[in-house]
Amino acid sequence: MSLFWRIFSLNAVGLIAAAALLLGPVTVSTPVLPGEALAVVVGLAALLAANALVLRIGLAPLQRLGRAMATADLLRPGARAPVAGPAETAALITTYNTMLDRLEAERAAGAARALSAQERERHRIARELHDEVGQTLTAVLLQLKRVADRVPVELREEVGQAQEATRAGLDEIRRIARRLRPGVLEELGLPSALRSLAAEFTTHGLTVRHHVPGDLPRLTEESELVVYRIAQEGLTNTARHAAADRAEVRLSPVTGGVELLVRDDGKGLGGAPEGSGISGMRERALLIGAALSLEPAPGRGTDIRLRIPAATAEPR
Repeated sequence: MSLFWRIFSLNAVGLIAAAALLLGPVTVSTPVLPGEALAVVVGLAALLAANALVLRIGLAPLQRLGRAMATADLLRPGARAPVAGPAETAALITTYNTMLDRLEAERAAGAARALSAQERERHRIARELHDEVGQTLTAVLLQLKRVADRVPVELREEVGQAQEATRAGLDEIRRIARRLRPGVLEELGLPSALRSLAAEFTTHGLTVRHHVPGDLPRLTEESELVVYRIAQEGLTNTARHAAADRAEVRLSPVTGGVELLVRDDGKGLGGAPEGSGISGMRERALLIGAALSLEPAPGRGTDIRLRIPAATAEPR
């Protein structure tokens, strides 16, 4: 029964009962006797209680819908308001859930296009850094070597410093190019790319261990790229913000798919809002239908877990 007919029926019953009493033998004395006043008060209280109960039951689904709308997050898809209540309310909740389905699909498609364009731009910039800037710095380094062989002794130290600065700049350019375009992922596969990533982030203040077995289910190219980028972003956040001493990258088969774990022993997330890095990781996870979670690590630190469902994995 719709909410309209529920409220209308209850009010109609109350009005009909009142009219029947007025037309019947029941009378109210003047002055009003205590028994008559008690009967009127009890009848009015019963009518108000029944009316409040009908409204409470009828509007409860709308309250649940309001809470669902207030907490909806397109980066955490799947949460839907339960369809319940009168016909009008159920139709409204169904329409809202359908709208969420459409918004999530449109956001996923838009994010896929944006991230695809981002990867193409990364490849272009990495190629230009390697081919243009890298070759130019290599030529400068060779020229400096020839100059160092000819300059007076008193100037050789300064030329040597220029050589070291140029060599350091060339190494940095190559490192940036590798991070922009993970060539090892394309050439050697995901396990080797994750091991190389762990070695790259291992510095004097941070030790990154890795556990990536070779007998993992084969993932699609898109899934491998998502796993690599999320591991890269997780380690970047660890190195920049976590103040951690140790970190771990683990890729292992689980029931129904494959799971990536990036764990550190840093200061944890605390109550800090999620930044663009974490939002980017969530958007990448949505591209392949994976579930991303950020939780406190055992003891201290942060666990980043990416679970890729079996639907996107190809058995060997």
